Amino acid sequence: MLSTTIILADGSFPEHDVPLDYLKNAERIVCCDGSAGRLIDAGMIPFAIVGDLDSITGDVAERFPDRLFQDKDQETNDLTKAVKWCTSRGYNEIVILGATGKREDHTIGNISLLIEYSFYADVMMVTDTGIIRPFLKSCTLQSFPGQQVSVFSIDKETEITSRGLKYPLERRKLSNWWKATLNEATGTDFSLEISGGPVIVYIGFPAYLS
Repeated sequence: MLSTTIILADGSFPEHDVPLDYLKNAERIVCCDGSAGRLIDAGMIPFAIVGDLDSITGDVAERFPDRLFQDKDQETNDLTKAVKWCTSRGYNEIVILGATGKREDHTIGNISLLIEYSFYADVMMVTDTGIIRPFLKSCTLQSFPGQQVSVFSIDKETEITSRGLKYPLERRKLSNWWKATLNEATGTDFSLEISGGPVIVYIGFPAYLS
């Protein structure tokens, strides 16, 4: 399970085996500001530490002065700063960890930003319960019978048609975020035909990985 670049945000540190495996097998780990200390405590070393650097401890700053990259832009959060730092250096395949938990407002904001990132990076978010991916166009995803699936539309005018889900969507416009949640796959893959704006898809881990 090798990911070219991991961005570790400063939310809840991963506990599930799947996100932890991404960390352990990463080619490089880019930390958002304060997450660097927890990564070091877990026995791993940051490739870079990016953000406004207001949450970094003095000992980390002294130990890794050549890996600090400050971005004072107040119009973006540390996660966006880290994504832009990565893509500016050609690191375009990105898995984001630690972007949920702690505060719900941060969680919602970070998930919504996946759409923005998807215009210039191959990006997904891995949590302790599943994987969250943005899609700008129709897609087919591998799955297994009973896998939990939720679909979120950013634009209320987007039409979504599904194949391979227990509760099918047929040219459905989602007027609220909950409208296409708590669905599940019926086979080894499912597809979404998207007409309009982008969507975000959550797919849960198998029960035996929980």
